Amino acid sequence: MEGMGGVVAETPDFCPPPLSPRMLPFASCLPGSLLLWAFLLLLLGAASPQDSEEPDSYTECTDGYEWDADSQHCRDVNECLTIPEACKGEMKCINHYGGYLCLPRSAAVISDLHSEGPPPPAASAQHPNPCPPGYEPDEQESCVDIDECRYRYCQHRCVNLPGSFRCQCEPGFQLGPNNRSCVDVNECDMGAPCEQRCFNSYGTFLCRCNQGYELHRDGFSCSDIDECSYSSYLCQYRCVNEPGRFSCHCPQGYQLLATRLCQDIDECETGAHQCSEAQTCVNFHGGYRCVDTNRCVEPYVQVSDNRCLCPASNPLCREQPSSIVHRYMSITSERSVPADVFQIQATSVYPGAYNAFQIRAGNTQGDFYIRQINNVSAMLVLARPVTGPREYVLDLEMVTMNSLMSYRASSVLRLTVFVGAYTF
Repeated sequence: MEGMGGVVAETPDFCPPPLSPRMLPFASCLPGSLLLWAFLLLLLGAASPQDSEEPDSYTECTDGYEWDADSQHCRDVNECLTIPEACKGEMKCINHYGGYLCLPRSAAVISDLHSEGPPPPAASAQHPNPCPPGYEPDEQESCVDIDECRYRYCQHRCVNLPGSFRCQCEPGFQLGPNNRSCVDVNECDMGAPCEQRCFNSYGTFLCRCNQGYELHRDGFSCSDIDECSYSSYLCQYRCVNEPGRFSCHCPQGYQLLATRLCQDIDECETGAHQCSEAQTCVNFHGGYRCVDTNRCVEPYVQVSDNRCLCPASNPLCREQPSSIVHRYMSITSERSVPADVFQIQATSVYPGAYNAFQIRAGNTQGDFYIRQINNVSAMLVLARPVTGPREYVLDLEMVTMNSLMSYRASSVLRLTVFVGAYTF
């Protein structure tokens, strides 16, 4: 080839400069076939932009929606098609915005006249959008704001803004990391005004009270329940209301049995009495009594504990019972009647003798009577309800008679009956 100042011969060691800055600098040194491939790669590279486009900030959708690349908007997912057997049994699947419903097959579905319209047409390469982001041209080629809220970008509420939009959540929720979904707020961890107990629930919270309290009308504070006012049978004697609970109390001389019953304290057995060595402790409902060990009065003499004998040699004993035996018992107040309270039993039986039982003294009001069982025993019966505290001293006499021997004798059981002040 003829050149400037001489002839240049073709040589493989010579490489011409690249035709353009985008051409590979060594392309001219390649053989013909490889040079053709290099030009093709160069042309493909020129057709694609060098710098990646800025990613779209609205490609993340809320649950139940998916991004539609063609319309550049979130599109509802039809779960009735994507989820196998979404509804079981005799239920039919109805697609809904962001989810689906399972309804009976007989249910009628009314179309939503205010449902979202089709997304706006996306700008193409042939028809680029001349407006700023968030705007679109109208028929007069003026840029107008796009109401993004029509396309349900937000899970709860959407506020359209010039060129943009903002998502808001209902009370009890807050925006999630994507600024579109709403997540539940745990009000219990954020100082909910519950006085005692707080339970978080979806979108709200519930206040509850401890046992023994009830929720006030304001829904937050707790008021003590006066259990004693609900029933008079909670405690056998007295119910005392306390914060969050109640307790049963018993009168003096009684102790609490389990949680509500009262039981007499046997001071004589526990040693909680003030009786001397010359006295005998007698327990009764609600208290005790110290009685002299020797209660025999002339002409009687003591022959054993609680037993006095009138000697036949003493002329003063001819018209008196031959013996007096002291016994003690206790009954509750307002006892149902008639009630068998004490059985009398003859200790000696003589051939041909007949025994008769009667109340010799102490029954002036007729509150008791004797029911004879057989020749050797009888029963003391309470005839009328009695209210305590009260004390009876009854002389129960057994008269022994033998008509063949013209024999008649008697003995007395002096029974002291203590009536307690309460029905327990």
